[in-house]
Amino acid sequence: MPPLSIAQVTPYPWEDEHEVNAHVAALSAELAARGHRVLILAPSHEPDAVRESRRRIRSGDVWDASGPTVLLVGELLPTLSPRRAIPSLPVDIARTIEELLEEVELDVVHVHEPWAPSASSTALRHSRALNVATFHMPAERVLSTQMARRFVETFFGRIDARIASFEATAELVNRFFPAGYEVVRPGADTVVPEPGDGQPHIVFRAVEERAALRIFLRALRRLPEDLEWRATVYAPGGIVPASATRSKLRERVTIVEEDPEVAGDITVAASSGIAPAPGMLLRALGRGSVPVVSRIGVYEEIVADNDAGLLFESGDVDVLAAQLERVVSDPALRARLRAGGDSVRAHLPWSRVADDVEAVYTRLIGRRHADRSTPAVVRRLAPRAEIDVDLHMHTDHSFDCATPVEALLAAARDRGLGAIAVTDHNEISGALDAAAKADDYGVKVIVAEEVKTASQGEVIGLFLEERIPRGLTLQETIAEIKRQGGLVYVPHPFDRLHSIPDYEHLLDVLDDIDAIEVFNPRIALPAFNEEAVRFAAKYRIVGGAGSDSHVAQGLGSVRIRMRDFDGPEEFLASLREADIVARPSALYYAGVQALKFLQTKAGTPAGRRAARERAVKKATRNL
Repeated sequence: MPPLSIAQVTPYPWEDEHEVNAHVAALSAELAARGHRVLILAPSHEPDAVRESRRRIRSGDVWDASGPTVLLVGELLPTLSPRRAIPSLPVDIARTIEELLEEVELDVVHVHEPWAPSASSTALRHSRALNVATFHMPAERVLSTQMARRFVETFFGRIDARIASFEATAELVNRFFPAGYEVVRPGADTVVPEPGDGQPHIVFRAVEERAALRIFLRALRRLPEDLEWRATVYAPGGIVPASATRSKLRERVTIVEEDPEVAGDITVAASSGIAPAPGMLLRALGRGSVPVVSRIGVYEEIVADNDAGLLFESGDVDVLAAQLERVVSDPALRARLRAGGDSVRAHLPWSRVADDVEAVYTRLIGRRHADRSTPAVVRRLAPRAEIDVDLHMHTDHSFDCATPVEALLAAARDRGLGAIAVTDHNEISGALDAAAKADDYGVKVIVAEEVKTASQGEVIGLFLEERIPRGLTLQETIAEIKRQGGLVYVPHPFDRLHSIPDYEHLLDVLDDIDAIEVFNPRIALPAFNEEAVRFAAKYRIVGGAGSDSHVAQGLGSVRIRMRDFDGPEEFLASLREADIVARPSALYYAGVQALKFLQTKAGTPAGRRAARERAVKKATRNL
């Protein structure tokens, strides 16, 4: 695949020993070795390093030629347990990420554990690239986000591809945030273990929740006194329960604060599922160690599926002790389980992980729209004059509009519009009437319809010949537009106050979308238009705009300046090179909404009919 510019974003301080950081570092190094430009974005505890990174961002010097660039985007205070919680995100981190993502052109922003508030969720909010998210060990984060579920769903809606590190992870996240999750297991280095001294060596790394270490030590105390074994406990920070200093264990257990970088003959993982460490388990398997692990999703998936280790129920000290006694006393069992781990080790190299992740990137990049304009069409358009076009408006053939066709055409002529698309709701009669009268007003009319689908929002068909019934699925509606030779135009795609197809549905029909409305002055929040701009830019979809006018006074409030065209092919080619011209819409929106209410809701039916008749007379007076 061609080289890409990629940002890998972790929410955890870069100095912290964390499995997500280890994953990001290894994956980034592999991708950089393949010729991709890779930025690693992470918070930090080191103010001097943060200042240096910000200097590089401001200077634009963010790429290293020799490998991934680590940019520390802001300072986080240390926490007692960086595995258990992500601190609230300081404002300066959010600003730095926003500045970086606006200034640096990226193909992919790959966020890890994108729970809010974090550097990852902030990167999702400001990304203008294709967004990939990897969910690693989310049990605690899933539960803690349920109070802010709607907020989380909003920025999760910007994810273009979702990866889960394990099937168990995918199942859990999908239960709360349904979507498609592709499983890409983490990698680990594989080494040939050195021959032992004959005495089975048990290793425990206290990187799970603290209760796991207590369970392990209690199980060791229940082993038979005549059983030969020794153990190493890696306890960063030196926090060890008092039971580890009792005489029976003190003689056999070595406690170290630096990772001994050995797997041992046996590795124990005793998490209850709150803070598991599957990466640690994979690294142990990569070194030929036999796992004895608690029966939680990710551990069972690694071990039981491959007959590579022994299991015990979480918290069951007696069963853990019994399993340890079995594997310590039986060399043949250890050999059989070590052989079972061969299938795990075969898939551990980081080159395999990079292959899988590159495949996700390639699939996303492949969905970007190419310019379908033929050279002949481009040559025909070159000498054409520019006209102003409004692509979204309604007449009194719509249930929520009182503007007669004649009034609409007159307003278009008076406002200097060269072409309009009449897009009545679930009706084409108004557009056909306008097209029949268009020559009298000197305005070109695109026959169109804004169709309400069954449950996936609205979509506009441009250049139609027949009415499309409401209530079809989004796919069925698009198929009918295409059957008529029309163009698929998505209106106000992210305005949650309108009926819209959600992000997932848009991704399902991405290849069939011809253009997307990136500016609509009737939306209540500018962020909805900004979201449409991001979506159009990342997939290189042609952008359009329209007033969405339901009253004649609103016509042309936003317009597209483009080469004159004839038919859908020339229209789309011209639209690709067009400019959007608009005026500030906040006060204007309130004004046209009030006019719409007065014309369609206020007063008596007779009074509304009289108002429409006066509008028709005024429109035809100068013909």
